[in-house]
Amino acid sequence: MGITREGRHKRRETGGRRAQYRKKRKFEMGRPASMTKIGEPRIHPVRGRGGNTKFRALRLDAGNFAWGTEVCTRKVRVLDVTYNASNNELVRTKTLVKGAIILIDAHPFKDWYESHYGVKIGLKTKQSEERAQPTIDLADKSVSVQKKLKGRQTGRTLESALDQQFSSGRLYAKITSRPGQTGRCDGYILEGPELAFYQKSMAKK
Repeated sequence: MGITREGRHKRRETGGRRAQYRKKRKFEMGRPASMTKIGEPRIHPVRGRGGNTKFRALRLDAGNFAWGTEVCTRKVRVLDVTYNASNNELVRTKTLVKGAIILIDAHPFKDWYESHYGVKIGLKTKQSEERAQPTIDLADKSVSVQKKLKGRQTGRTLESALDQQFSSGRLYAKITSRPGQTGRCDGYILEGPELAFYQKSMAKK
């Protein structure tokens, strides 16, 4: 008995039984879930209907993640799975699926931010101290570069929740690709109200 996606075996909405007027068909076929884990990349090509190819990622350790407000995308390591709205079992087994909340390495984004704005971020402070973001020494830079960096620093803002994450070296991100279908683990960094929502949800659990 193969996996099938048909719904004829289900009862009607009114509760009546449906007649079994045909057997399973190849075009109604389903396949086992890939249950992608964190590890050295292992991707299997799978032939689909019409000769199309799917890429079944069994293990992945990195992906392209976007920082929306800064319009910056970097390939970063996936470190851990922290939350999944659909199933806690997928968190326990560290399974990568679309919509999962994961921890990624913050250093590529931190390096980019510091070189782009000329400002140090993610400095560790005591709880009572206010989070400071000092500028880096621009003495060895050319006049044009100094002018450019000072121009970028005006009107620059960085969310305090993100700054705290940068100090720990890890960022919360959400997966938007389908690792079991495309063989990739891509997504975006959580920020603003969405980050607050997921932090609250994780605190409950």
